[in-house]
Amino acid sequence: MKRQAHAALAPLLCAAFGGLAHSQPQQPQQPNFDAVEIRSLQVRDNVYMLVGAGGNITMQVGEDGILLVDTQYAPLSNKIVAAIRKISAKPIHYIINTHHHGDHTGGNANLRAAGSTVSGGNMAGAIRDSGVGAAIIAHENVLNHLSTATGAQATPSAGWPTDTFFGNKKEMYYNGEGIEILHLAAAHTDGDSIVFFRRSDVISAGDVFVTTSYPVIDLANGGSYLGIVDALERLVDIIIPVYGQDGGTLVIPGHGRLSNLGDVLNFREMVLVVRDRIQADIAAGMTLEQVKAAKPTFDYDPVYGATTGFWTTDRFIEAAYKSLSDAAKEPKK
Repeated sequence: MKRQAHAALAPLLCAAFGGLAHSQPQQPQQPNFDAVEIRSLQVRDNVYMLVGAGGNITMQVGEDGILLVDTQYAPLSNKIVAAIRKISAKPIHYIINTHHHGDHTGGNANLRAAGSTVSGGNMAGAIRDSGVGAAIIAHENVLNHLSTATGAQATPSAGWPTDTFFGNKKEMYYNGEGIEILHLAAAHTDGDSIVFFRRSDVISAGDVFVTTSYPVIDLANGGSYLGIVDALERLVDIIIPVYGQDGGTLVIPGHGRLSNLGDVLNFREMVLVVRDRIQADIAAGMTLEQVKAAKPTFDYDPVYGATTGFWTTDRFIEAAYKSLSDAAKEPKK
């Protein structure tokens, strides 16, 4: 069975700050850290995007101190701290992890040690290490993965979350604005969160939204295709543009360039179209190899596809086929 090529539906996106470097079910080959430069982009008055290798870092700065979302790789920590100090000398009080993959959490221990926990009153004497190191906040599934990893994936306990939540949302108030940490179940992984800075109107999306590849679905760690769909719908619901699809809420992706509603809609459209095609192929009884031959991603490959590296188009189709096949077997609700 051969499918006709569809007209391209998504516009070509600008190149990302960095190359295709994504957290995966398998760890990617690490870059030459000596050659990596940490660059900063001011997103709003007090929100910055730090780009180097691994996942993008979001930094919120204010009178209270510094809050970071994700920490990239451990060997880059000194460079990251140096980039932070060019912007602010305030202490790092909070680190939020969007999920557990090493390109987003590898620097946890180092950046935690570079900061300090907010504490006072009775708290200072009640907790042994109160005031020592920044607090690391994440969904409990992030702690579960980091604390049980072994071998090359093992994470030192100093880099584990110190403050976890198990519901759909955790709220905090810091630097004069409300911050919502929203858990998105079974999307990129089972521990994904997006971070919404309400006054700044900026969302740090983690790897549920990227501009540099097809969505990475970590099936081994609880990810699913339909969870990615739900996560993107949640993003779209939060974003409010100034006009049409432009301006307004800004989105810092897990990898790639600063985005707005139009970028998220383009990505969501691709995910939905490819979902519908693969679901139709599965319903027709096609095997994985037949689905690959039908090229369900053909018209999106110039934007999101890859034939080399660790998240190729083939790997995406394999993960999508398995996830959607498993979903088709589940009882209808």
